[in-house]
Amino acid sequence: MANSEECREALEQLSRNMAKSTGDVRTAAALDRSLSCRITDLDLTFTGQLRDGRIQDLAAAPGPPAGKAEIRLTMSSDDLVALVGGRLNFASAWAGGRVRLEAGFRDLLRLRTLL
Repeated sequence: MANSEECREALEQLSRNMAKSTGDVRTAAALDRSLSCRITDLDLTFTGQLRDGRIQDLAAAPGPPAGKAEIRLTMSSDDLVALVGGRLNFASAWAGGRVRLEAGFRDLLRLRTLL
């Protein structure tokens, strides 16, 4: 099981990856939306703002998210680290129920290019 610092680093790496992206991926990441990432095995939620192709204002709090973010991810700590590290395919993890993604329909259409 990954720890909270490893999860924070994975989210920061995801932010750096999105900031370096180009083309359709850069366009999809250029949303201005609230974001939460619930790490089930650590009973921890990271929140932030997806803005200008980066995750900004990243914060962690114990338990479930205090509010409903516009883009919500739920997964285990190991799955987050594996996804960002390229060892786990998002589409198969999502289809297999290991990762949950909740967002508005239009956001889901834009985000699919990131997956």
